[in-house]
Amino acid sequence: MQEAFLHYVWQFKKFDTAHLKTTSDETVALHNNGQHNLNGGPDFFNAHLEIDGQVWVGNVEIHIKSSDWYVHNHEVDSAYDNVILHVVYEHDSDIFRNDNSVIPTLELKSVIHKNVFQNYQKLLMSPHKWINCESDFAEVDDFLMNNWLERLYIERLERKSKVIDTLLETSKNDWEGVLFKLLAKNFGLKVNGDAFLSMANSFDFSIVRKIQSQPLQLEALFFGQVGLLDMEMENAYYGTLVNEYQFLKQKFKLSNNHVIPLQFFRLRPPNFPTIRLSQLAMLYHEHHNFFQKIMGAKTIEDLYELFQVGTSEFWNTHFTFEKNSKATKKILTKNFIDLLLINTVLPLRFCYLRSQGKNPTEQNLSLAQNIGSEDNNIIAAFNTLRPMSTSAMISQALIQLKTEYCEKNKCMTCAVGNSLLAK
Repeated sequence: MQEAFLHYVWQFKKFDTAHLKTTSDETVALHNNGQHNLNGGPDFFNAHLEIDGQVWVGNVEIHIKSSDWYVHNHEVDSAYDNVILHVVYEHDSDIFRNDNSVIPTLELKSVIHKNVFQNYQKLLMSPHKWINCESDFAEVDDFLMNNWLERLYIERLERKSKVIDTLLETSKNDWEGVLFKLLAKNFGLKVNGDAFLSMANSFDFSIVRKIQSQPLQLEALFFGQVGLLDMEMENAYYGTLVNEYQFLKQKFKLSNNHVIPLQFFRLRPPNFPTIRLSQLAMLYHEHHNFFQKIMGAKTIEDLYELFQVGTSEFWNTHFTFEKNSKATKKILTKNFIDLLLINTVLPLRFCYLRSQGKNPTEQNLSLAQNIGSEDNNIIAAFNTLRPMSTSAMISQALIQLKTEYCEKNKCMTCAVGNSLLAK
């Protein structure tokens, strides 16, 4: 059994409250169960209750067994001195205050509503294939599900905001510089994301500002910092890049000692780091003050327009420096732009608007609802249970649901789990 289940039972009074007695046969009347505490200290603050006619106001601590009080060392923690009731599933030991008086204990084992306990067993104590509630997921009310998914999407944005806040601290609140780092990471996708981010971190963004009007220098900077210009090669374009990089390296005292090596293995040619770095260079050549343009975009179409870029001419006939390929213009695809919007633009707009004292929720929800759903294993699995992912807002919410709730068995704090427990 999870202690979180007992928190749920206590918070929502999923037990017979009419004839409660402590383990010492004292009557208990509940007036207010208290405020659920999700941080350190007792589980519920400021509960209001009567024990044998005596009114008490204080904190409630919850455990599976009474003896867990000592397992968790609460007897030596002053934060628990104001506990007025110890609520447990099973009573196996008396608990004492510092003055040796017994803390009243309420055992829930025999008073929990039968249907709630049965639903809990079905949800969390039965063998399951993918998520605990997969057999009942399709039955959850649409209104509840939609509201929960919106909340999960905002949760995911808030989680991503923490990464942005850290980047802002290390970038002296340079929003343009943070945008560049986030874009670099997401241009690298999962395979080369960390390598691209380490490249972006290896020099000050002011260098990009200074050379933006020179696309060849931008490419030389990016290629050189990731170590792609260290080879011996008979190639005019490659030689020009090497010369430009050596000039930039000396001028700006560049170092790439801490840049993570790139990976080409198992990547489709359009995702080769050579192509993505050239596209990133062309994006910054095309757009000066890119952060302002991102923030100034009013519609999803405005954002798509900002990312209509390709590579430099050399890469129209190459995927690597060494070999020619069929001539194609390697512009950013809509699916790739969607990933950039989902993982970079929307979280950054959310974080910036909030820093300005504005409420970013409605705007971000509207934009995310106009971006197509992601296509990955998590989304595919949810869609088999209940066809539902029609936008990036929903797909991001489902990823948050799976990774932060389902995988951690946090059904008690999930709206879906709560609704199934209450059936």
